Amino acid sequence: MNITESSSNYDNLELMSVGELLRGIHNEDKKVFPAIEKVIPQIEKLVSEIVPRVKKGGRLFYIGAGTSGRLGILDASEIPPTYGVGYGLVIGLIAGGDRAIRKAVESAEDDENLSWEILKEHKINELDTVVGIAASGGTPYVVGAVKNAREHNILTGCITNNPNTKLAKNVDIPIEAVVGPEFVTGSTRMKSGTAQKLILNMITTTLMIQLGRVKGNKMVNMQLTNEKLVMRGTLMIMEELGYSETKAKRLLILHGSVQKVIDEAKKSL
Repeated sequence: MNITESSSNYDNLELMSVGELLRGIHNEDKKVFPAIEKVIPQIEKLVSEIVPRVKKGGRLFYIGAGTSGRLGILDASEIPPTYGVGYGLVIGLIAGGDRAIRKAVESAEDDENLSWEILKEHKINELDTVVGIAASGGTPYVVGAVKNAREHNILTGCITNNPNTKLAKNVDIPIEAVVGPEFVTGSTRMKSGTAQKLILNMITTTLMIQLGRVKGNKMVNMQLTNEKLVMRGTLMIMEELGYSETKAKRLLILHGSVQKVIDEAKKSL
């Protein structure tokens, strides 16, 4: 059942006022949260399988096309600066390659075999995990990736917005967040994309916490890429160790992360 392509619950959009359009979009967005709540057990199952694999050296691959591919890349790209891990731990791949991040690449998503060839270039192995992202659940590029990965005993999952899809049938752990027809018929960059983004946040944030990249509720391993983050880290050290601002900032810059400053402080006890 292709719910994501079903006709919108609204019509004559061009005749609506700005306020009516905004309220209509917002009312549709409200359906995202109940849909995600229903699939938390599946998200939990997937993350619980990913954690031990990553601890042994595995990686997490997101693979998608169009909006879904861009969302996977966005999530993957934010993990290293936020949690201080390497850029090779969570990898986002999109049909059409990096140029498709900004501009659509025609027919790139229709090749079911190309995605596996790209994964092989990354030397994918049995410790890795492949999560296919596709609102429709039928994108050949994405289906091909998880199908081939599963045949090679690699853990597979998916995030889709339709029930009983080809994608879901070809993975170990499917996540089907069914949010209903889009406000603009078929425009899955809207609430389908919102649901995907929220689920991606849940997967990687939980994974990073489980890997020890957070202390209390703080990003103690974040990269110090600007003055705002240096100040945030300084405040964390002041709060955790009781140091003055001058001492905390000096040690933070010296060691490069809040976690390393805390570890050094523990050694001197």
